[in-house]
Amino acid sequence: MPASNRPKTIGELKKSGYTPKLVREEVHHNVAELLRTGKPLLEGIIGYERTVVPELENALLAGQNIAILGERGQGKSRLIRSLTRFLDEYVPFISGTETHDEPFSPISAVGKAMVAERGDDTPVEWLHRDQRYCEKLATPDVSMADLIGDVDPIKVAEGRYLSDELTIHYGLIPRTNRGIFCVNELPDLAERIQVGLFNLMEERDAQIRGYNVRLPLDIMVVATANPEDYTNRGRIITPLKDRFGAQVRTHYPTTTQDERRIVDQESVAFKDAGVTISVPDFMAEIVAELSHQARRSGEINQRSGVSVRLSISNFETLKSAALKRALTLREDHASPRITDLPALASSMRGKIELETFEEGREDRVIEELTRRSVAEVFGRLFPRNGLNGVVSQFESGATADTSARRSSADYRQRLESVPALAPAVEKLGCAGSDAETASAIEFILEGLHLTRQLNRDVIEGGFRYLKEPLPPEPPISAAFGEGMDDESRADLRRRLQQRRRQNRPDRPDR
Repeated sequence: MPASNRPKTIGELKKSGYTPKLVREEVHHNVAELLRTGKPLLEGIIGYERTVVPELENALLAGQNIAILGERGQGKSRLIRSLTRFLDEYVPFISGTETHDEPFSPISAVGKAMVAERGDDTPVEWLHRDQRYCEKLATPDVSMADLIGDVDPIKVAEGRYLSDELTIHYGLIPRTNRGIFCVNELPDLAERIQVGLFNLMEERDAQIRGYNVRLPLDIMVVATANPEDYTNRGRIITPLKDRFGAQVRTHYPTTTQDERRIVDQESVAFKDAGVTISVPDFMAEIVAELSHQARRSGEINQRSGVSVRLSISNFETLKSAALKRALTLREDHASPRITDLPALASSMRGKIELETFEEGREDRVIEELTRRSVAEVFGRLFPRNGLNGVVSQFESGATADTSARRSSADYRQRLESVPALAPAVEKLGCAGSDAETASAIEFILEGLHLTRQLNRDVIEGGFRYLKEPLPPEPPISAAFGEGMDDESRADLRRRLQQRRRQNRPDRPDR
């Protein structure tokens, strides 16, 4: 309904046929309508379609207060802020009331006085659904005055008596009447505040400075918490847990595809640098795989979690490293490379917590996780021995140098000296621009190194990939080979060669 056509008084509201609904009734009706029409319940929430969303649907249809439990970076805040879409777009309230009193049943002294005095001429305003949501971060210093209210000394100074309800300045919860109130990190609330909260949730009864103010508030309460804190006895009182009708558990993305979709949705992109940045699929996959490797690592404290923000920050940092190179080399196209991965250390250090502290160990763990991620993605794209043609050319004496400061055009020339690289680059879909070609070549060479098919030497500013010949075989002693036929002797030789490869000092650690 256009703003100009909305009723402006209680009398007009009655004539319009308006029927008031409780918040829970609004949510129930709107969720049911979305389910009936087949529209998505939550927009921008990725990876929860078969896990979190079904539980949330049940809780919303039942009109329950909800506790959402999950580690950091699992989208809890985004989830609760999206609940406002289940409220009606606009609802009327008595003009001038702090508690947004329902016109037909006011709860505050101000609202009741206005209706008693003016009747159907009482002015009405309209409240948008986005204004019906309030969020409070729980900290130990949160007071009852913050949540419920307190006596306002200025109103007392104006001549009102302390016994007058009009001297009260309402807190956040009464001001969210007819809306959704959320408490982030609920276990951090002091016990006495938790008592006041569950009393308000159940009995709708609030006491302010000794006044027994009966406020039949119409509120849906949603809380978030870390599962370990929420289930830890002593951090949250049992009666408060009992007031939440549903407990919903969130989780990290279960696949790298979901991780990448979240990164694409949340990462910041700038378009004013004059450089086109394209991120090949395999580099985006490495960023997502890196977070998944961190969540499985025994060296990282999994109780603190590995936030999805790690993937977002890493993706933005990787693009920035590529952009910086392009600006320095005066190139108009940039693509992240393997030699840009060391830049991720700065965006990872503050987002992972090691099980034990040791000077310099954090960077070593990050480097090892990065190597595992590259090897994992390479293994998914190229089967073992699938690049024998490339390896053969290196066995014939070819070498390749890589560097984060090397121009993209130099990598195009590398295809001419190692032509077997061209089909692999095309398979990755990077045969178009020089920047993407450079990224693909570095990925292939590093993958061959990590799968022990190529050697790698560290040179100034980068790496040199080569295939060193195996040392000559030591002669098999007559006693050791005595009595063996030619087939057994050849098998023994193969096993010795394999052992020498495994014991090479320059082989990468897995």
